[in-house]
Formats: sequence, structure tokens, C-alpha cells
Amino acid sequence: MIKKHFRKLKRQAGAQISEKAAGLQNLNPLTPPKPAEPITLDNVPQITTEKVAEHREEVLKGARKYIYPLAHSKHRIILITTSIFIGAVILFGVYCTLALYRWYDYNAFLYRVTQVVPFPIAKASGSFVDYENYLFEVRRYVHYYETQQQQDLKNNGRGQLLEFRKKALGDVVKKAEIKQLAQTNKVGVSDKEVEQRIAIVREQNRLGGSNKVFADVLRDYWGWNAADFKRSLGEEMLSEKVVAKLDTDASAKAQSALGQLSAGHEFGDLAKNVSEDPASKAAGGDYGFSIGKTNRNIPPQVIDALFKLKPGQVSGIINTGSTLEIVRVNQATADGVTAQHIVFGLKDINTFIKPLADKQKTHNYVKF
Repeated sequence: MIKKHFRKLKRQAGAQISEKAAGLQNLNPLTPPKPAEPITLDNVPQITTEKVAEHREEVLKGARKYIYPLAHSKHRIILITTSIFIGAVILFGVYCTLALYRWYDYNAFLYRVTQVVPFPIAKASGSFVDYENYLFEVRRYVHYYETQQQQDLKNNGRGQLLEFRKKALGDVVKKAEIKQLAQTNKVGVSDKEVEQRIAIVREQNRLGGSNKVFADVLRDYWGWNAADFKRSLGEEMLSEKVVAKLDTDASAKAQSALGQLSAGHEFGDLAKNVSEDPASKAAGGDYGFSIGKTNRNIPPQVIDALFKLKPGQVSGIINTGSTLEIVRVNQATADGVTAQHIVFGLKDINTFIKPLADKQKTHNYVKF
């Protein structure tokens, strides 16, 4: 900027010198010319710190009229953008609230939203129940009946859809209470346990012959993927373990029977005395038929145990979810095995949920 000011002063000095030269040329030719004054730069303004500061202030003053409007526009842009964002968030919240709590919609968009935003659908045992859990259940019901049964639930099956809604809500509240019982009693299900159960049922051909077939069945029937199936199975297994832990009577009976077998008691006689299965009790616990590996009338946990035993061997206590069982293999052939079992019934999970529900009433945030 100093160089620019210096060039300006130099141009002014050049202009003054040119004027003097022109003045000499305009003299009367008949009059003897005066001696020309020597040309010097004595009259050229000197560059000082004060003059540079003054010029700098002039330049900045001219620039401010362009800077201030730009800053003002930037402020307005930020203000407008913020206002639009806040408005969009409010509209989004209003739509989701109406769709979930007034229209009871269950489309894929709302399901994804509830996976991120923890909208509550109820409060059970002092804890909020996420709306996502309810949509997870009701969407699989709807998917099955619309794709496999070809029913238009929204238009022609509203009564049935209402029943699905009520059942799904009851299921998720119940699962929340089971989780509360599991935490209180320090019961849990690991990912490894879930994977082991899947391996058992897959080996028994209950999930299709390949991963692709399994994935296709889940998608076509329930609209699920493998992760959804593992989630549902894990919840089921947690319920089984909670019941086995809390039903101390059944556990004590099973432990006593196992101890007597270890002490040498004959399996058939003990089955007649203590087994709680009416169908096989009189026959000493004998199933009465040959059991194949893909027999779906017997719990997969029992099938898995039977085919790991040799003839004459006795299993440990097997939790099927509804019973505790001890099995013995009598014979093994290429087609299957013949076996006996001692059965102890487990109490229904509602037996243990009811006191918890009575202590802290459930509050639903929807009214179907």
C-alpha cells in the first residue's frame, strides 16, 4: 500500500514539472526569456508514517461499505437456515407423534424412526417399553397374513388387525417384565448360546437346508432377516431360563431324580414314580415310538441330547422351556433311537410376572 501511495505522489510531481515546462513554451517570443529555474523535487510531498496511516484509513473506509453488508447477509443466512431446521424438526415430531399415537401406523419409515428415537408405548415395571418393540411384533403378524394369507387387513380385516395390535402390545409388555425379572435374578442369554441353539435346530433341518433357504423363509413369512430371528430366539430363551431359575420346585424335583439315577435307581421305575408326563408315566417313561433326528413333535433340545447319548446312557437336566426333562437312550438304529424320559412341568411365566405387575401397574400410551 505504501508503494501505491508513493507512485501517486510521483505522478503529482511529474504533473507539476510538465506545467512549468508548458509555461516556458507560452512566453512571448519577442521578450527575452528568463533563465529557466532548475527542476527539482523539493516541492514533492514527503512520505511520512502519518500520511500512510491516513491513506490506509481512507482505503479501509471504502472497503467497509462492502464488508458490512456481506456480514449482515451471512448472519441472515444462518438465522434462516436455523429457523428452517427447527421448523422441520417440529413438523417431523408432530407427524411421528400423530402417526404413532393417533393413527397407529406401522409403515417401514416409522419403524426405522423408532429404531433411532426411543418413543415409548407403555411403562411396565417402572421402565419404559419402546414403541419399536411393538412394531417389531405387529409388523410380522401383518406381513404373514398379507403375504401368505392374502388378506387386506387395513380395509377388510380391521377387526383382526385390532386383535394383532392388542396381542403385540401384550407381548412386548410381557417381555419387558421378563427382562426385569432376568435382571433382578441375574439371568442372561449370550450371543453364543443363541448361535448354539440355531445350530441345533438347523442340524435337525428345522430352518431349511441352507442359509439361503433359511433367509428366504424368514423374509417371505415374517419379513425378517437373520438378526431379527436371533433377537426373537434370544427373547424366547431368556424366558425359558427365567422360569427354570424361579421355579425352584421343579428344579428341586429334577435334581433329586438325577441324583437317584446316579445312585443306581432303575430309570423306568423312577419314571413311574415321579414323572409328570401322563402319556408315558405308566410305561416307565417310554416314548412308545422310534425317534428320528427331524422329529418335530419333540423339543429340539431333547433331540440334540438323545443323539449325543449311547444306548444305556442318561442325560443331564434339559430345559425345554415348558418342562425339565431327563432322557435315557435304549437302542440306536440307522433310522433313529428308542428312549425313555422323566418329565417335570415348569410353571407358566405369568406366575412370576403377576406379582411384579401387581406391584407396579402397567401404563399404556395407546388405546386401540
